[in-house]
Amino acid sequence: MLEAKLWGNPCPFTFRINYLALLYNTPLYTWVQDTYGLKRPEYVVLYSLALADGGSARDISRTSGFPKNTLSRAINRLELMGLIVARDKAPGGGRRQALHLSTKGWTLFEETRPAFEAQEKRMLTALSDGERQMLSELMSKVVLAAQDWAGELPSEATSGLQSLQEGTPQ
Repeated sequence: MLEAKLWGNPCPFTFRINYLALLYNTPLYTWVQDTYGLKRPEYVVLYSLALADGGSARDISRTSGFPKNTLSRAINRLELMGLIVARDKAPGGGRRQALHLSTKGWTLFEETRPAFEAQEKRMLTALSDGERQMLSELMSKVVLAAQDWAGELPSEATSGLQSLQEGTPQ
């Protein structure tokens, strides 16, 4: 199956990204849950705030793919656990609230970060330093360009479905 998905796949790039993310994330988030009692969305909030202090639930949702209601539950639990401080209104007002890690949250992040870094290092051992740099630059380019295509399917993807629904042969 792996060879078919690597070499006979009409979408090989997305398979590779998803496969690597699965192999990277699964053991780490299982370890975080078993060791610290945090579910994946909760840890994603914690990790996100460690990288961008003062971020909002909306910011985290946009960069993690988790829906706002899932993140709202995660944020409430992190507050109850004392891992993030009580929410303040972000500059500019509105419903957006700036989120900050507490000292306890920062401690947990610093305890867990080495495992995430070590797993990434292991994942990339097949590449030379130059190849890792090139991969990082290329992936960054694809991520930054995502705003141009993410969120909706292209018309050519949906035209075949419409024909089938209307009973029109292609």
